[in-house]
Amino acid sequence: MNNSFFAMLGRMKYIDRWALMRNFRKENISEHSLEVAVIAHALCLIGNKRLGKTLDADRAAVIALFHDAPEIITGDMPTPVKYYDSEIRSSYQRIEDEAVRRLLDRLPEDLRDEYARCLMPDAEREGELIALVKAADKLSALIKCLEEESAGNREFAEAEKTTMARIEAMGIPEADIFLKDFIPAYKRTLDEL
Repeated sequence: MNNSFFAMLGRMKYIDRWALMRNFRKENISEHSLEVAVIAHALCLIGNKRLGKTLDADRAAVIALFHDAPEIITGDMPTPVKYYDSEIRSSYQRIEDEAVRRLLDRLPEDLRDEYARCLMPDAEREGELIALVKAADKLSALIKCLEEESAGNREFAEAEKTTMARIEAMGIPEADIFLKDFIPAYKRTLDEL
């Protein structure tokens, strides 16, 4: 029995994001996953409190925590490459699926089903939560762009526009509310907060 699942998850801190971009501050998938989990949780609470939904915020946070775990094996593929065309996207999806299987094989058998639910949420049953995690992922990317631009790095200007357009195109009311109510604070300095 290998039992190296958690040691592998610990390696998320070594996988940098935004590899094609000049970064003022590096970001790894471990810290990104935490931010996505916090935002996904908030999106669910916004949906529940403001839109009358009954979303499981805790479950969304768990899905978000594990959403980039396959990148421990695959690395972070830049978005322009990953989504270049349907053939590349389909191939990459197969690679991610294999990475998930390889991660799960590192667990004792009695824990695999539970972690499979974290790494492979049920699209039919949890589709709305998965969509909110994807929106949180995009919001996190937008925040990274804003932080880089605030530091004087114009490298992220086009990524900010593209990411904002993708968020708006998702048509997710919770994300729209987060954009309006919470994103402006990310443009402020510590003293302005």
